[in-house]
Parts: sequence; C-alpha cells; structure tokens
Amino acid sequence: MLIRRAEHVRDETMTMPGARGVKMRVMVGRSDGAPTFAMRQFEVEPGGCTPLHQHNYEHEILILAGSGQVVGGLDGSTIRPLRPGDVVFMPPNEKHQFRNVGHEPLQFICLIPVSFDCGNGSCQPTPGC
Repeated sequence: MLIRRAEHVRDETMTMPGARGVKMRVMVGRSDGAPTFAMRQFEVEPGGCTPLHQHNYEHEILILAGSGQVVGGLDGSTIRPLRPGDVVFMPPNEKHQFRNVGHEPLQFICLIPVSFDCGNGSCQPTPGC
C-alpha cells in the first residue's frame, strides 16, 4: 500500500509544445509499482492551457478546482465548460485540450494507462491555446 500527501509530490512544468502555464504531479505511476494506471494531478494557471493533442489511449478526468473549458471531438471543435465535480471521459484518438478561463488555478486529476507517456512520442500536440 502507498499513502502520500499530494502537496509532497514534486510538480513539473509541462514542456510539450502548445502548453502554457501547466504543472503536473505524478501522484501514482510506474515508479511506484503501479501496473495498470497512472494518476496525475494537473494545475493550469489562469489563461493557461494544455496542448491540443491526441493519442491512442483514454483519459478519465475529475475537475477539483477552478473553472475551465475542455476542447474535444475528433476534429477538436467541441468546447464544453468545466467546474469542480465534473467528470470527463476522453476516448482514445480524440483531440483534446484543457483551458483555464477563470481567475484561479484549474486543478484536475487525470488517469491514464501507466504504459503510456507523452515523452515517448505517443502524443501529437498542436501548438497554441
């Protein structure tokens, strides 16, 4: 069993092209011995966004704080509002982006298969918020 405090996990600035004002913490991942899922916590600064990108695995997302938008759809043209308590399922190969349109940090938990990592080229980002 693993128990840790979220605030004790070091955050890293997201450096993928198209990311702006995004920090990520790997709460549970491969280095913890997780065989199936990785749990990550994201924080997006006001006016910031994740890259518009797609990949061949799913995401499950829980919005914790702030207000934002999720861009989605096969062509990335659908925009939906987000608020705390919202749950998002992003299917494989759907373009997606998270934007902070509020005045406080947008925080969310994101689950992905532990075998995938954007650093291995599985993401195809499109620059810009």
